[in-house]
Amino acid sequence: MAETAQLQVEICYAAPDLQIRKPVRVDAGATVQHAIMQSGVMRECTAIDLTVCRVGIYGKLKTLDTVLRDQDRIEIYRPLIADPMDSRRRRVAKKR
Repeated sequence: MAETAQLQVEICYAAPDLQIRKPVRVDAGATVQHAIMQSGVMRECTAIDLTVCRVGIYGKLKTLDTVLRDQDRIEIYRPLIADPMDSRRRRVAKKR
């Protein structure tokens, strides 16, 4: 019986009071969603909701069905709490 090739990836998530960096081994051909589910990070942090949170690999947005490569760093992004453009406008107005 042939052994399935394994990839080493890392799952990353950060919140104001929590940072998670979790190495995970997955089978070749695994997707971003598969690696996140296999890592158990969603059990550790119940705030992660993949229907709301966006994901990326090394800072580039990806979909949950993106096929992984060895050494990929999967990042789970939190939803924005404020619109960055509105925040900038308020800072500029406050300086005036």
